[in-house]
Amino acid sequence: MSATTAENAAPASSSDVLAAIDMGSNSFHMVVARVVHGEIRTLEKMGEKVQLGAGLDEQNRLTPEAQERGLACLSRFAQRLQGFSPESVQIVGTNALRVARNADEFIARAEETLGFPVEIIAGREEARLIYLGVSHTLSDDAGRRLVIDIGGGSTEFIIGRRFEPQHLESLHMGCVSFRNRYFPDGKITRKQMDKAVTHAKQELLNIRRRYRSAGWKSAVGSSGSIKAIASALATLKISDGTITRAGMDELRQRLINMGKTEKLGDIGIRVDRQSIFPAGFAILMAAFESLEIEDMAFADGALREGLLYDILGRIQHEDVRERTISALQERYHVDQTHAEAVEETAVSAWNQVAKTWGIQTHADEEVLRWACRLHEIGLTISHSQYHKHGAYLLRYSDLPGFTQQFQRDLSILVRGHRRKFSATIFEGLDADDEYRLRLLCILVRLANIIQHPRNMEPPPSWTLHAQPNRLVIEFEKGWLDDRPLTRADLENEQEYLARQDFTLEISEG
Repeated sequence: MSATTAENAAPASSSDVLAAIDMGSNSFHMVVARVVHGEIRTLEKMGEKVQLGAGLDEQNRLTPEAQERGLACLSRFAQRLQGFSPESVQIVGTNALRVARNADEFIARAEETLGFPVEIIAGREEARLIYLGVSHTLSDDAGRRLVIDIGGGSTEFIIGRRFEPQHLESLHMGCVSFRNRYFPDGKITRKQMDKAVTHAKQELLNIRRRYRSAGWKSAVGSSGSIKAIASALATLKISDGTITRAGMDELRQRLINMGKTEKLGDIGIRVDRQSIFPAGFAILMAAFESLEIEDMAFADGALREGLLYDILGRIQHEDVRERTISALQERYHVDQTHAEAVEETAVSAWNQVAKTWGIQTHADEEVLRWACRLHEIGLTISHSQYHKHGAYLLRYSDLPGFTQQFQRDLSILVRGHRRKFSATIFEGLDADDEYRLRLLCILVRLANIIQHPRNMEPPPSWTLHAQPNRLVIEFEKGWLDDRPLTRADLENEQEYLARQDFTLEISEG
């Protein structure tokens, strides 16, 4: 494990200390930082070559050996995380865990090791976070910039201005997967290099025209592969560390002349990076040729720094997820006044039952609120089965700021907010998630019923008494007499919930 320390580590319990872990396909990285006057100051960085992506077998399952490598690394990270609050830590997995068929098994073990939740992020969310990390380490210029990050299993391409990404793409090619396919024996031949570059250029066809049309003022690379290329160019005195098109052409020939990865130590490439260096080079070479890049600088910021700034944004109430929810409401023409009434009603109920039901975390409240705001987005497709349309949109759209698990949770609550309360809605969840989402879903359903007349009434003066599979709702005397539609809806709901062994009792004081 490599580690660098910027200054003496602060006590982990300090509320202004944050931590982020990036479980990449090639390396696992952790960074610990302190917030100073709204800016992030790095305290400590740790990294280890785990090569999780290389541990995927023919069935795309992580081998026991790969899992043990990852868990051993995380056990060392875990000691540094002791005393941190959940709100100050973000831990994410990228491409290897996106494609691994047994990712859930590894994540459960990782969470047990670390004591914090682990989330898998989609490719475009990874790209957004990378851009956030890079842009905070560069001068605040006004021009567009192109950012490229070559990972173990995927490569991200982002065009943005200042701190706002405008084009986000994640392509399924990385230095570990390309190493396994084109340089498995450590030999570097012209034929294999040409094949690797051609493959990468084929992947780039999907974005080539759009990105070149958008244009950029400067190009920036991040993460280990591009840093190693810049270092090799400087060691060979081909350039001062700036990556140029001419320099890439010369380095390509030098690599072919060397012929073996074991000779890369002669140009300063670390032993643990030598086997993947030609693959990373081939991907960047293809990017230079396809996108017509003339020169590129290297930036220290990457995914883990982006995670830190994302945490900071949430702490400072600049949560990108709130912007995403608002954008979805606008795009799908949601009746926001009605959605707000449903949200207020659901939160009124949640406040009374959350502790008893064990769904009192900040994340529980967030998913409840956002599901209420978005429960009708499927109406823009069709009124028939609109809860299913809405669930599909939330499950499979690219939602900036959201992890795949959070999108799944939102999708489940929207899918289950009306009609049959079927066990199939919660299929595939572990017992804890099923229990939590089942209860949150009941709250969304009740709020939807109360606000069914769409007259924007405030939440009723009701008292809720919760038990594990039972909820008693007591309304003010006469409240239901004045609302026969609501009474009928609640009676139907009693039947729906009873089929799933949940008892709903209604009374008036």
